[in-house]
Amino acid sequence: MTEFTRPRRSALYLPASRESAVAKARTLASDCVILDLEDAVAPDAKDAARAAAVAAAAAGGWGRRELLLRVNGLATRWSGADFAAARQAGFAGIVVPKVDGPEEAAQAVASAAGLPVWAMVETPRAVIAAAAIAATPGVAALVAGMADLAKDLRCRPDAARTPLLYSLSAIIVAARAAGILALDGVFTDIHDAAGFEAEARQGLMLGFDGKTLIHPSQVDAANRVFSPSEAEIADAHGLIAAWTAARATGAGVTTYKGKLVEVLHVAEAERTLATAAASHGV
Repeated sequence: MTEFTRPRRSALYLPASRESAVAKARTLASDCVILDLEDAVAPDAKDAARAAAVAAAAAGGWGRRELLLRVNGLATRWSGADFAAARQAGFAGIVVPKVDGPEEAAQAVASAAGLPVWAMVETPRAVIAAAAIAATPGVAALVAGMADLAKDLRCRPDAARTPLLYSLSAIIVAARAAGILALDGVFTDIHDAAGFEAEARQGLMLGFDGKTLIHPSQVDAANRVFSPSEAEIADAHGLIAAWTAARATGAGVTTYKGKLVEVLHVAEAERTLATAAASHGV
């Protein structure tokens, strides 16, 4: 099972070949930075981008940010060198695109040689196999890749992502069943701040732990959305206090704000406070 004590509210993709973007990322409040060797890098620039990613990891300066490498797909000619670079350069994990089933997940885990694997679910086959992918030992997260999935499904997502809700929920259910992270997909219109926040809030409502991002301007909004609000923190404290007081008097049942409080509600309140503490402490 994945360790949830640190927040992964915001996971920013950056082209590994863009030195200025990588340098700026060291100043951002993103919980995770994913240096990208796949979609953001042209075929003739893959080797140079890989070398730049290794140099960026070796240079340090990432602070509390979790630094990951998105490798090229397992079937590509660059994959082996990408995995080797990730292992040798000290990345915190490897993001693997187009993991279509448990066989690819197991191959990725073997290639990662102990590094956590974040498996991208971005094809119809992957959605169907999401539970088996998530259950593969060594897979630490499922990452939604909705742009590729929408293309394969030939659907036309609206602002509410209606055609993709089944797939998003399948990713969440699979991740929760396996006790691992679930990261929402990217929002591609970097000029639509309101649209980004609405989609992030939908992701929170569905149960995602955070959101993958394509631009620094999206970091603060993602962190805000996926952090407990002051009202949620106050309610968590109040609910736990009511439960504790009831237990002290020998009462087996109590209420808070007119609602029945059970052990599961206490556990959720404790998770809210732990998330808040981790989010404010990074």
